[in-house]
Amino acid sequence: MVRAQRPRHYVSRPALALLRPLFRYSLSRDAYVMRVIGNTRGPVLRRERRNTEREHAGPERRHLALG
Repeated sequence: MVRAQRPRHYVSRPALALLRPLFRYSLSRDAYVMRVIGNTRGPVLRRERRNTEREHAGPERRHLALG
């Protein structure tokens, strides 16, 4: 039986810490799933990896002419 992949929801580290009693980490999914029913149902949570970028102080490199 082919199952549709459940969408991942990105969550901050503090939120994951609060949800830790309800969720377990699944190595095969590289995500957190609900304990007991997480293999087939419920949300799939991933740690938010986007970090707030600081202003770049160096020269602008996106529009450099090549050659």
